[in-house]
Amino acid sequence: MVLNNLVDQNISEKVANEVREAIHDGSLSPGERLVERTLAARLGVSHIPVREALAKLAEEGLVERTPRRGARVAALSQEELAEISTLRIVLEQFVCHRAQAMWSDKIEGRLRKIVDSMIAAAEAGDVDRMFALDRRFHEELWEIADHKLLLSIASQLRGRINGFLRAANGALTPDDLVAHAMSHNDLIAALASGDPEQASKAMASHIEIAADRIDTVGTTIEK
Repeated sequence: MVLNNLVDQNISEKVANEVREAIHDGSLSPGERLVERTLAARLGVSHIPVREALAKLAEEGLVERTPRRGARVAALSQEELAEISTLRIVLEQFVCHRAQAMWSDKIEGRLRKIVDSMIAAAEAGDVDRMFALDRRFHEELWEIADHKLLLSIASQLRGRINGFLRAANGALTPDDLVAHAMSHNDLIAALASGDPEQASKAMASHIEIAADRIDTVGTTIEK
């Protein structure tokens, strides 16, 4: 019996990972209904691990569950967006300071390579690839910061709004999409300056602009 429970738990974790990633990459949109039996059929599992996975994702704030109405991808209120964004600023500024302490030409080169690919994707109008590279840029910064707990918390916070960021980026004009990609070079320059205040200001501005962009896309925000 214990072994069966462990197997079931493993399946529910895999289901949670699949649904989480679908929310992060925009395959499942904010407000979209999550029907247990439909997800179970799509993933080739029973509905029980799906139910457990949705409960886990509800704890993470990615899914909303209501009695007799089932589950849906979580929406976001303006208050929640403000709370997440202000907390992200604090955490990401700390990331910047730790990254500056580790800074080297090799690190700068890795980040610039990601941004170059991001700009190329934006110029080609490939929103999905551009967004994936945007995620990769920030994940690279977290890894450079070399702080496991910080990485976990920062990742979870960004994950809470990834679907909204994807929708907001998709609504940008072609020129604005390229400008957004290029703005990451400003972050790199601020980090390379070695000035913690400059890096903090650049990161705060970057996150605030992203929050404003999300707020502009009214279909993703609960007013």
